Amino acid sequence: MVAIRRADGVQTLPGLAPVAMQQGRHAAVNVRARLRGTQPKPFHYSDKGNLATIGRAKAVADIKGLHLSGGIAWLTWLAVHLWYLIGFQNRLLVFTRWGFSFFTHGRGARLIGVAGAQQPERG
Repeated sequence: MVAIRRADGVQTLPGLAPVAMQQGRHAAVNVRARLRGTQPKPFHYSDKGNLATIGRAKAVADIKGLHLSGGIAWLTWLAVHLWYLIGFQNRLLVFTRWGFSFFTHGRGARLIGVAGAQQPERG
């Protein structure tokens, strides 16, 4: 949780990436305002909803009162995550990697190897 002290009390927000992204943008606006000699504005969080994958081509979504599940929620999750990547090249690269992993049922390299470590013999 993130706690923000306000004149009317304390506001708690979830410790999620969207909160941090909005706070980062807000901090930049306030730094710019102070450099210009104007008064900074208080932070107001705008909840855009929640998305979570729960399996292969399955997800859940709660977006502004709209509840989705299954494949449509997964496609929504995919689109939103691609949208927030910076640059077309990054989007294309991630989309290609995700597509390859999806269609080959690959999980990618997730093992950490140690250089010079002895490998077990196969018999």
